[in-house]
Amino acid sequence: MDAKGILEDAYGRLPELIESAVDGLTPEQLRRAPKAGTNSIGWLVWHLTRVQDSHIADLTGEDQIYVTGDWAPRFGLKPDPSDTGYGHTAEQVASVAPESAQALLDYYRAVHDRSLGYLRGLSAADLDRVVDDAWDPPVTLGVRLVSVYDDDAQHAGQAAYVRGLL
Repeated sequence: MDAKGILEDAYGRLPELIESAVDGLTPEQLRRAPKAGTNSIGWLVWHLTRVQDSHIADLTGEDQIYVTGDWAPRFGLKPDPSDTGYGHTAEQVASVAPESAQALLDYYRAVHDRSLGYLRGLSAADLDRVVDDAWDPPVTLGVRLVSVYDDDAQHAGQAAYVRGLL
């Protein structure tokens, strides 16, 4: 299997992790943090989806799905393309209020479908293209895609853990 195939496989595993973390939970359960100032399941899944959405949109040159639809209000937020959850205060984390588990799943599925379509259209050579030269060494497309996957997988695991605490 080549690197592109590995990326497609890895990204393809995320939906099941996310669904198992949120399926059947009420809005109250999605917003419940295990301890004051910590991340809720709803915030974790919203955040991992926002990260994937913003990075893939940046790579494709397209608008983020989050700001082109009615997604933000479904989470009690404004459609701010710069709001991905990075650096959120405890109050900002608590303000992410998914209307339902389905809202999280629908948003994730829309982002995931675009991401997989993008991955499938890449060639192996594309993965070596530099996408961010502000770092030393510069970040290639392959490294960026692994970084997004890694962030998503970690947060999906955290969401599953918090679900276990419920």
